[in-house]
Amino acid sequence: MSESIGDGPLHWRRLAAGDLRLLARWLADPIVARWWNHDSTLEGVERDFGASVRGEEPGEDLVVSLDGRPVGLVQRALIHDYPEDLAEFAGLVEVPEGAVELDYLIGEPALRGRGLGSRMIATLVRDTWTSRPATPAILVAVVAANAASWRALEKAGLRRIAEGPMTPENPSDGSLHYVYRAERG
Repeated sequence: MSESIGDGPLHWRRLAAGDLRLLARWLADPIVARWWNHDSTLEGVERDFGASVRGEEPGEDLVVSLDGRPVGLVQRALIHDYPEDLAEFAGLVEVPEGAVELDYLIGEPALRGRGLGSRMIATLVRDTWTSRPATPAILVAVVAANAASWRALEKAGLRRIAEGPMTPENPSDGSLHYVYRAERG
């Protein structure tokens, strides 16, 4: 019998210091580690996410909960706030002023492959239109080899608009990325 992902609403809040141990566990999970390629030691997570916890980072790191239980993380940021990301995107697509980028992970292994990823993405896209009324578009770059991720984007209603070389999170991946877009409609 498979575990249901629940149909309760998704909620999110800013990452807090008390979440860093959980985030370290998620980042150490082999599936997450494969695509995020991040230092999953508590020290590494504190170093790399501490600025976000302290409110010193322009982007948002959001803990997503389902039925009151933390299940994943979404990063949401203005692309123009991150010059390296802007350069990567601009090499493949037009990046309008105010465009937002998303990145995401499902931290709980039992909930993967059940539609939660596309649900998280679609919910955060809708919230972005509401909470950031000046945002004209949302762009997401995903390494082409990560079929589960780009399928979730498509199921969430994003449209593939480009493909080309970008720097991968994991050096073992090729540089081919797909760029997806959602537009305010």
